[in-house]
Amino acid sequence: MNYFSSDFKLGILGGGQLGKMMLYETRKWDVWTKVLDASPEAPCKISCDQFVQGELLDFETVYNFGQGLDVLTIEIENVNLDALERLEKEGLKVFPQPRALRIIQNKAKQKLFYVDHDIPTSEFQRFAYLSEIEDSINNGGLKLPFVWKVAQFGYDGQGVKVVRSLADLQGLPTGECIAETMIPFKNELAVIVARNSKGETKTYPVVEMEFHPEANQVEYVICPARIDDKVATKARELALHVAEKIGLTGLLAVEMFQTQDDQILVNEVAPRPHNSGHYSIEASFTNQFEQHIRCILNLPLGATESKVAGIMVNLVGAEGHTGDVVYENMEDILKLEGVTPHIYGKKQTRPFRKMGHVTIVNPDIDQARKTAQQVKETIKVISK
Repeated sequence: MNYFSSDFKLGILGGGQLGKMMLYETRKWDVWTKVLDASPEAPCKISCDQFVQGELLDFETVYNFGQGLDVLTIEIENVNLDALERLEKEGLKVFPQPRALRIIQNKAKQKLFYVDHDIPTSEFQRFAYLSEIEDSINNGGLKLPFVWKVAQFGYDGQGVKVVRSLADLQGLPTGECIAETMIPFKNELAVIVARNSKGETKTYPVVEMEFHPEANQVEYVICPARIDDKVATKARELALHVAEKIGLTGLLAVEMFQTQDDQILVNEVAPRPHNSGHYSIEASFTNQFEQHIRCILNLPLGATESKVAGIMVNLVGAEGHTGDVVYENMEDILKLEGVTPHIYGKKQTRPFRKMGHVTIVNPDIDQARKTAQQVKETIKVISK
């Protein structure tokens, strides 16, 4: 099929920043795109050929959106899977496949999948209701501290909390959840795996993630990870194994823990371009968004090696600021060498909302990390 400057139609469910960065690539190749998002101010709106406003979890909306498309993909996994399964049954190519999303969309099912396929992961317990956790603690079945995760619809650090006492359970959603044993890890790592429909696969280099202690959001992504080569090889092999077991077409971001004795445990996965791969726009031969498009169109996969060391700094809304966004000290970071800001186009900021990111590239990873620190301390995402 001819995808370029043709009648081919690609649909994207979700109109956020990941979709916007995907559209950089479809525009580069002149691929026609249609995007669905609930927000009339979605970042994708200005970049696609056709924008549809509607709810991603509504069956009729998603089903109708899929009519007349050649391929349908996602930039967020919280979408109506019944509609995607119906569309797939009727002949539409849906990537990643709905069966893979069924596994990934619910964190309890995802963890059970790892257990069933001998994929190393932290120990966990599944609860139908939050109230069962307190019973389990009182009966000695669950020990504090642990990591609570909502089973469905968590994202960007939302729906995850370290529980150190019963008081920490107050105010949490009352439905299905999991409680994971806390891992005293050495590093949090991630590997992005690309897979097209022919089954051709490639892995990106291992990245190291530094998290904000309160928001549970990534503050820095460092590529390459500053770890031993043997550990890096183990992480890439495990990520590839997970992607092959799930069997999806597209990108799979595999987040992992490196334990104190250098074991690798899978934390969770995302079936799409991912925060841990943003560095690739400036630092890699083939960035993750182009690679995703190559995967879902069944094109040859691009080179995943880095041209240069890259670090990504997330730009999130400052605490105490809600309203029309202002990016303070932007000119100061633009004076720094190897710095590229990406602003997502969200007009309203609030504390910890992802508003953009900055990539820092340098042949020397240590120098890149110093510049990243400077960027983080200089730019402020505030409200008017």
